[in-house]
Amino acid sequence: MAEIKERLLPPRPASAFNLRDSSFRPSASGRPFFNPPDFLGLKKRGQGLRSWIRVDSSGTSQIMEVDKFTMMRRCDLPARDLRLLDPLFVYPSTILGREKAIVVNLEQIRCIITADEVFLLNSLDGYVLQYVIELQRRLNSAAAAVAGEGWGGEAGNDLMMLRRRGSSNNRGGFGGGDDDRMFGSPPPDYLPFEFRAFEVALEAACTYLDGQAAELEIEAYPLLDELTSKISTLNLERVRRLKSRLVALTRRVQKVRDEIEQLMDDDGDMAEMYLTEKKGRMESSLYGDQSLLGISSAGGGISVSAPVSPVCSPPDGRKLEKSLSIARSKHESMKSSESTSENIDELEMLLEAYFVVIDSTLNKLTSLKEYIDDTEDFINIQLDNVRNQLIQFELLLTTATFVVAIFGVVAGVFGMNFTIPLFDEPSAFKWVLVITGVSGFIIFCSFLWFFKYRRLMPL
Repeated sequence: MAEIKERLLPPRPASAFNLRDSSFRPSASGRPFFNPPDFLGLKKRGQGLRSWIRVDSSGTSQIMEVDKFTMMRRCDLPARDLRLLDPLFVYPSTILGREKAIVVNLEQIRCIITADEVFLLNSLDGYVLQYVIELQRRLNSAAAAVAGEGWGGEAGNDLMMLRRRGSSNNRGGFGGGDDDRMFGSPPPDYLPFEFRAFEVALEAACTYLDGQAAELEIEAYPLLDELTSKISTLNLERVRRLKSRLVALTRRVQKVRDEIEQLMDDDGDMAEMYLTEKKGRMESSLYGDQSLLGISSAGGGISVSAPVSPVCSPPDGRKLEKSLSIARSKHESMKSSESTSENIDELEMLLEAYFVVIDSTLNKLTSLKEYIDDTEDFINIQLDNVRNQLIQFELLLTTATFVVAIFGVVAGVFGMNFTIPLFDEPSAFKWVLVITGVSGFIIFCSFLWFFKYRRLMPL
């Protein structure tokens, strides 16, 4: 694990910067002002810094220490969203789509995803390192695939941005170009950066929960089978602990499933998660405003549809700028609505795939819970059977005791201090025993017949 972390997260170079200050200024000794990274990701006393792993769209990872307020300003997030990522507290799984970021809290994966980078809480947990490695691998493979199609890394992103701007300019009437023929089209399975990072987070959470469920199954079924064959206090205690773990894991899996289902049911939340599209529209809007200002300054406020007037009036220029702005905003709203519907379908298909995975894990846990319940029912039936056998034995013993008590009654009667002629007969004692024994046997058989008639015991 240490070798993987050293290879994944190399020592910070001298050009590394703190997000609190956009420019890095080394001290007189040549050392940076910030402290070495805190691998536990906990708050430092008196500083409020926290160690984050930053992964950009090119797959480059970097460890940096950022305080909460800097991260809030950089990602445009409220403080309550950052509290969901605090490792000192245990919060249920949450997926939040914001204006410029996606806040993901899924089991060990706690990160902030933007349109260009991912901020992941630094930790020695193996799943965090696996998330970073898997994200880098997918970004590199995607860059290689895009390069094979004529799109390459950061240049491909720039080409895509220029393609969006050129397309909007062509539709808006500000110019023309054959950028579609120059740059080609993106691959059919192309996903924005935030969706790739979000997919890796979903996959890591689903894989972790499925692995926990599989381990619980491997431990549970032999233990339950042993309990059915031998009911003991030790086995019952082990099953009780197993059931507690099952309930806790089921609650966590159910929460992840509910978050995905709730996100799939809300089109607005899914539209908020498409950060690349929103960033592209914002940059296109800024580019259009710059073009509009350039045309207004070059034309001097002259209307393109009206005849040239010898006197240019500033109100006419403002009317032209306003009309062009309204037309451009309508066009962008129609284009954004169309792209939003397509992106919602794209994200919905992504969520459906992992919803099936997490639902399968929940079904495993449900089946295991049903097996435990069936085992408990079987044990209760066994205990009831033993209890019934004890009751039957107690009933037979009580009946036999009653029959034997008849001899005690006869002995008590004949032991009284009085004389009768029967005492003078030599064979009287023998006949008394025979008659008493036969009477007791008849009474005992009568009781057995009554028990069988009432179905109190199988005879």
